[in-house]
Amino acid sequence: MKLIDDFLKLKTWAVVGATNNRDKFGFKIFRFLREAGYKVYAVNPGIAEIEGEKCYPTLSDLPEKPDVVDIVVPPRVGEQIMHECAKLNIKNVWLQPGADAEQVIRTAETLGLNVVHHACVMVEIRNRKA
Repeated sequence: MKLIDDFLKLKTWAVVGATNNRDKFGFKIFRFLREAGYKVYAVNPGIAEIEGEKCYPTLSDLPEKPDVVDIVVPPRVGEQIMHECAKLNIKNVWLQPGADAEQVIRTAETLGLNVVHHACVMVEIRNRKA
């Protein structure tokens, strides 16, 4: 739980898999983090903007390095994102449920990343405010 607490103190996040489809978790997490007071960048190569915010194709395209990358993509994409995080020296990754396959967790740990898994960022923030 300490790792989760440490992550939640960091203020700049990127949501990989953010989407403008309001029914999907990529949208809900992006919006929730913004409303909770975090600076949040959307990352999705297939979308130009979400609620008026620019959506970036890759983590490399962001105007600044985020403190935490929240992953809301299928595991096959997640492994690639772990390598991109390591290359960009982004040390903190949060694998949302569904993105947290064992192979992705192992890849993150092998690359020396701090990884939160089997936990939803929205639930964790709500639990701390309760």
